[in-house]
Amino acid sequence: MTTRQPIRRARADEATAVADLWFHSRQAAAPAIPPAAHTDDEVRAWFRDVVLPNDEVWVIGPHQTPEAMMVLSGDWVEQLYVSPDHQRKGHGSRLISFAQAKRRELRLWTFEANTHARAFYEKLRFSPAGAPRSDNEEHAPALYYRWTAVEASFSGHRAR
Repeated sequence: MTTRQPIRRARADEATAVADLWFHSRQAAAPAIPPAAHTDDEVRAWFRDVVLPNDEVWVIGPHQTPEAMMVLSGDWVEQLYVSPDHQRKGHGSRLISFAQAKRRELRLWTFEANTHARAFYEKLRFSPAGAPRSDNEEHAPALYYRWTAVEASFSGHRAR
C-alpha cells in the first residue's frame, strides 16, 4: 500500500528543483504550452530570487525532487505543474483542493490551446471569465479562470 506524500512548503534550497520541474512539465505539454520566453538561467534566478521569497510555493514529493508544484500569490494560482512522470496520480487535484481550502476565491490564466488544463480546471469548478488575451510573455492566447467558494450558509435559503 502506498501512502500519499504530504503537501509541503518548498524550501529556499529547492529553487532549482522547482524550476526544473517547471521546465520539464512545460516541455512535455508542448505544443499546448509555448516555449518559455526566458532562458533556463533566467527562470532559475526568478524562482530563487522572486518566487520562493515572495509567494507560497507548495510541492508534493521528497526534498529536492518535487513531483508537483503550485505557486499561490494572494488569490492567484500563478503556476501549477506536475512532473510528466507523476501525472494522473491526483497531485494537481490535491494541490488545487489544498488552495481552495485556504482561499475564498482563486484566479488563474491558462493557455487557450491547453485543452487538458482547461478541462482539469473546469472539473474543479473553475469557470472561464472573459475572452482570450495574448498580452503574456509568450504572446499566446490565454484564458482567465475564476473559482469562488460556495457559501453553504446561503445555499437553499431565501431572504425573508
